[in-house]
Amino acid sequence: MDFGRNSVERALQDKDAHRSKLKNLISLTAVRVVLMLLLLIAAIAVSFVLGAIRGIVDSAPELKPDSIAPMGFATSVYDATGNQVETLVMAGSNREEATYEELPKNLINAFVAIEDERFWQHNGVDTRSIMRAVVGVIRGTSSSGGGSTITQQLIKNNLFNGGREKSFGEKLTRKIQEQYLAMKLERIMSKEVILTNYLNTINLGSNALGVKVASRRYFNKEVKDLTLSECTVLAGITQNPSRLNPITGRQANEEKRKVILRYMLRQGYITKEEQEAALADNVYDRIENADLVSKEKATHTYSYFTDELVSQVQQDLKDKFGYTDTQAHNLLYSGGLSIYTTQDPALQAIVDGEINNPANYAVTKYALEYRLSVKRANGEVQNYSERNVLANKGKDFDGLYRTDAEAKADAEAFRASVVNPAEDQIVGESLHIILEPQDSFVLMEQSTGQVKALSGGRGEKTVSLSLNRATDSYRQPGSTFKVLSAFAPAIDACGQTLGSVYYDGPYEANGKQFRNWYGDDNYLGWSSIRDGIMYSMNIVAVRCLMETVSPQLGAEYSKKFGITSLTDSDYNPAMALGGLTKGVNNLELTAAFAAIANQGVYTKPVFYTKILDHNGKVLLENNPEQHRVIKDSTAFLLTDALQQSMLPNRKFASSGINVNTTSTRAKPSNMSSAGKSGTTSNNVDVWFVGFTPYYTAGIWGGCDDNQPLTDGNGGNSFHKDIWRKIMEQVHQGKPDPGFVMPDSIVTADICRKSGKLPVKGVCSNDPRGDAVYTEFFARGTIPTEMCDKHTTMSVCAVTGLLPTPYCPTTSRVVMVVPDSEVETDDSRLTPQRRCNIHTSAVIFPPSRTLTPDDEIGIPGLKPGDTKKTDESTAEDKKGSGKVQPKKAKESTAAPKKKAPKVTPRKKKTS
Repeated sequence: MDFGRNSVERALQDKDAHRSKLKNLISLTAVRVVLMLLLLIAAIAVSFVLGAIRGIVDSAPELKPDSIAPMGFATSVYDATGNQVETLVMAGSNREEATYEELPKNLINAFVAIEDERFWQHNGVDTRSIMRAVVGVIRGTSSSGGGSTITQQLIKNNLFNGGREKSFGEKLTRKIQEQYLAMKLERIMSKEVILTNYLNTINLGSNALGVKVASRRYFNKEVKDLTLSECTVLAGITQNPSRLNPITGRQANEEKRKVILRYMLRQGYITKEEQEAALADNVYDRIENADLVSKEKATHTYSYFTDELVSQVQQDLKDKFGYTDTQAHNLLYSGGLSIYTTQDPALQAIVDGEINNPANYAVTKYALEYRLSVKRANGEVQNYSERNVLANKGKDFDGLYRTDAEAKADAEAFRASVVNPAEDQIVGESLHIILEPQDSFVLMEQSTGQVKALSGGRGEKTVSLSLNRATDSYRQPGSTFKVLSAFAPAIDACGQTLGSVYYDGPYEANGKQFRNWYGDDNYLGWSSIRDGIMYSMNIVAVRCLMETVSPQLGAEYSKKFGITSLTDSDYNPAMALGGLTKGVNNLELTAAFAAIANQGVYTKPVFYTKILDHNGKVLLENNPEQHRVIKDSTAFLLTDALQQSMLPNRKFASSGINVNTTSTRAKPSNMSSAGKSGTTSNNVDVWFVGFTPYYTAGIWGGCDDNQPLTDGNGGNSFHKDIWRKIMEQVHQGKPDPGFVMPDSIVTADICRKSGKLPVKGVCSNDPRGDAVYTEFFARGTIPTEMCDKHTTMSVCAVTGLLPTPYCPTTSRVVMVVPDSEVETDDSRLTPQRRCNIHTSAVIFPPSRTLTPDDEIGIPGLKPGDTKKTDESTAEDKKGSGKVQPKKAKESTAAPKKKAPKVTPRKKKTS
């Protein structure tokens, strides 16, 4: 029984054990399955993560040495001697590159100590720093430091735009790529180069990018000269350039500097004594002083030369590379370019000195430039200008104040009259006082087209890219334009010579009556192109344009001379006198005359010779754009006439008529020169443009609001004095080679009244003197016809009048002139009245002693009468009265170059 019971019990136990084993097996199997599933999930997750990481890594930006170099460098501008004269910079681009050799050891150690103490040991990623940073995040202790190495920071700044991701995913992606690229970069770039790029990249506040600019900004010294104390100041900025700025965040920066010095001591970079000396240094007072200097520099404005340089470079970048305005601007101001200009600092100093010399202006007035914006209580904004201020002055006020204080007082009084302090808000106000009269000046080297100096205005320049009167201001050119639009094409293309004549008498074209500067009723008869240039004869120029050249051809030549401002409405007679719709600017007018000085070859004005990119490679090489405008013979002929216009010559005319050359006041005493003056109606604009064997220069004078240049506001001759003074200094010590005559020029004797070969015994016996002189000609253009303007006729041998049947007669030289009711100097040579003493066989004695006027039969003149005209800056005035300035010596104005000397009649000083 017991045996059976035990057997049953054992069976039951075995069954329970089996069940337990089965359960255990099932449990173990389940655990194994779960573990397998977990391992599978983990494997899938790891694969997914690795795949994601691989995808992130594969999508990382391409890493090239150039791609992690800092961007946004300031552009440097150099003058013709290689000195840096300007820095072109915009926000975010005030950076200059320092080399590793320039970086002081203390600066390198300060940044490494605070930013990446194992920089010299790790491979781009510092795992210890990463773990420390993780612990710091968990514990909430930011003092534990960050996990990014200097290498990672460099990549973040230059490849990832500073790390500005918004989402966690984007930030994580960037971090993974950053670490991968950091390790990759360390394999292809040395630690020294990485650190140099980093220190040239970082933002150190106050628009100072990189340690080189920051050193100048905060300490007014070069980076290589920084002390330990100063190095730690810069190292303390980078983590937060706004809060840790040593100017605006002095206390925070000072605390950071102490930490850096402690780290440097702990890491063995400095001794305890060096730490204490640096802490005792009163570095922040030096920063405040440097800040004052920096603010003064920040107010520096670009010169007028640089203003035009900027315009030229931007245009060239657009023309040659297809850049947009924005692209050209960004490259110019943040591309780290090196621009080598044509500006000569010594010549620029001469120009600036004379333009701004108060002694060169008999009277100085002041003009007001004013802007005021007022926000009313109802939200309306009203804008005012100087016109509103001047409206209170009355119609008789010309806009020119005697003192700057008067101008300011009027502006302040106007503001008080329109602003209610209790209700209104001034949202904008600017006030500038402008000296008047104003000037512009351009100095070019005609052989190269290089602009050596430029002034766009008189007085202090307070704003960059402001009104540049040399390039932006278009004014009427007056008589300077006669040479370009009328006389140059007449000689160059129309078969005319300097001796070709036009009749100076009353002339009307297109419904306009044209007048000469020397009086409404003074006409000189037949006058040559040489006369037209030397004496600035308006009617000769207009007749030349209308009767020979045509306005269309005149405009074509003007454009070939580089004048770009002509309009369709300028194809008219007034173009000969510079009466243009828009006017011209000084730069283009000077360049046009430079083409004459350069043997007829025009060169587009050059402001720079080359531009290098940030890596020192040539980006632009400014090869001058040139084309021939006129033949070398034409250029020489114009030059000779322009040269004579600067010498004291008197127009060939009757005794008492003194029309003299118009440019003698501008003649430098130490150099051959040729040039042309120009004055517009009512003396609104005055010009002189001329050249020497070396340089071409143009000066404009006038008031910005077109007030006439009267004796009360400076007169109308100051510009010639300034031109002369500048050119005398520019040519000081230079040899005078004169103007070289080309082989294409020959000489011949001609009659000055016809421009043709003289009739023997006739042209030389003109009652006013010998009309035969030696002229220059382009080879093949010497006239073959005889003079047809001089002739002889019988006159009374006693009175010189038309003879009666009873008069003893003699032969007298007279002029052939067009029919006209208005007398000219030529027409007066032909007697109009009949002798009144030989009226019958009985001879009545004259009632008085006969005079030369009686002998040649000039009606309307009594003994002692004179008609005087002389050099005048009113030469181009329309309807001006007679003028009697200083007198000049009489001359036949014969050419001086290799021509047989002409014996003129006895000279007379008028």
